[in-house]
Amino acid sequence: MALQEASAAVRSACAMRTLVLLLAAVFASAGLVSGEIKTPQNVPIEITSTGETTYENGLATARDNVAIHLGNTDIYADYAQYNSTTHDVELRGHVRIYRDTSLYTAESGVYNTETKKIRTANGRTESEPYYLSGADVNSISENGYLVHDGTFTTQDSAKPDFHLHARKIRIYEKDRVVFQYVTAYVGKVPVFWWPYLYQSLSDTFSFSISPAYTSNWGPSLLTQVNFPITDNIKGRLRLDYFGRRGPAIGFDPIIDYGKDENSEARIKSFYIQDQDPNLNQTSIPRQGVPTGRYRLSLEDRTNFTDSIYGIANLTKLSDPYVMEDYYPGEFRVDPVPDNVVALTKTNPFFTLTGITRFQANEFFTTTERLPEVVLDIKRHGLFGGPIFYEGESGFANLRLQFPDDSGFQNYNTDRFDTFHQLTYPNTYFGWLSIVPRVGFRGTYYGKTWDLGSTTFVPPSNPLVPDFILPPPTTANPVKFDGDVFRTGRGSFIQDLACLGECAKPRVRFGRTHACDSTVHKLFLRR
Repeated sequence: MALQEASAAVRSACAMRTLVLLLAAVFASAGLVSGEIKTPQNVPIEITSTGETTYENGLATARDNVAIHLGNTDIYADYAQYNSTTHDVELRGHVRIYRDTSLYTAESGVYNTETKKIRTANGRTESEPYYLSGADVNSISENGYLVHDGTFTTQDSAKPDFHLHARKIRIYEKDRVVFQYVTAYVGKVPVFWWPYLYQSLSDTFSFSISPAYTSNWGPSLLTQVNFPITDNIKGRLRLDYFGRRGPAIGFDPIIDYGKDENSEARIKSFYIQDQDPNLNQTSIPRQGVPTGRYRLSLEDRTNFTDSIYGIANLTKLSDPYVMEDYYPGEFRVDPVPDNVVALTKTNPFFTLTGITRFQANEFFTTTERLPEVVLDIKRHGLFGGPIFYEGESGFANLRLQFPDDSGFQNYNTDRFDTFHQLTYPNTYFGWLSIVPRVGFRGTYYGKTWDLGSTTFVPPSNPLVPDFILPPPTTANPVKFDGDVFRTGRGSFIQDLACLGECAKPRVRFGRTHACDSTVHKLFLRR
């Protein structure tokens, strides 16, 4: 008991000392809500669920494990109902909104597909180490949001030792944030009050010091300075101290270059001499974590011409856990960073893409593509007639690379895939759309894997795809000498057992109103 009281006293004293700095952390995290819920315009909504789905009197209702996808935003809930008259999507139960690397949760909410506005109850958003919650969040303009009874803290606890509470928070994306009637608390004790606070969100030059306390970092102090280097280069310097791990440094420049400065490169760097690299807040055991830990990433898009551009997404890590420990927001969305370089040629009728994907981090399993070339022919009318054609063909040299000490055997094969489809869309009676289609898909593998007597158990979760194959080991290596199920060497894959799945009738029903910019479909598959 004495030890617990002493620990509580230390944390409360730390809270008192850092409370003044907490205000700066509010300004550093003000962009959390802005952009969290805005979605691109004129993007169709896709709604799926594992439970009952009905459509009556203009109301489309989905229940159980509802997933809604629109643009780069994914929404999940227990229940969703779309009203085709008001264009509102009502959400209930465990509402979760993912946008980029941010997460927004709420008990319930309403999203309007026309105005792109959202209303939520008991919402919460986080971007480590910042945690912001509110009784309700409402869109007040195209780039403005209003939070009532907002609570802000940098401690990952249901009952934080320190927090700020504001009666109203108005956030105007990339412009400003306004707090009204702000009270600072240590525990449950109010210690300071401000009637009004204002902060610009311009990143031309800014400085912030953010105290934080997380179970993984301990008491921490996060410092960052944003500053211009040249007219086309902006930099962000990070100087952090983690109580359980030690000091860290990072530098993240953004470089605009090329014709009209329309190409951009973003570099992220991070280094820490970790004082406790084996600190682990998960149940997954870790081994061989180094003390010198780092992250170096490049996100680049180069526009060579109006129709040719290249991208590069590259990440080099010191160990497989550095993203989980120091970039939990990015880790939640992308736990295994990719290493891809691609060059794309666009055209009104086709897109040609060359891709190179390689294993830069030897501790991650990676399917290398050295290279892959894909020709995507967009849907267009043949010779100006009513029949439309679309297709895609690609060649790839695939190499499955396992970690060096995994005991699994690496293997490779060549793959050629081609897809062609003709459609004949027609609308009858002004509302019934019938689209007959006929197509062909063929895939050629230079080598196939002998599955032998392997038994595949379907997963119990209907949202998990049933495609996982057991990896090869030295005791049970890959065999390229035929396949008991199919013959794949030197020919297209032939599998009589899959004919029932390859050729199957499908019915798609859609009802579209001329005044509705969003197409909503109910899919029935047999």
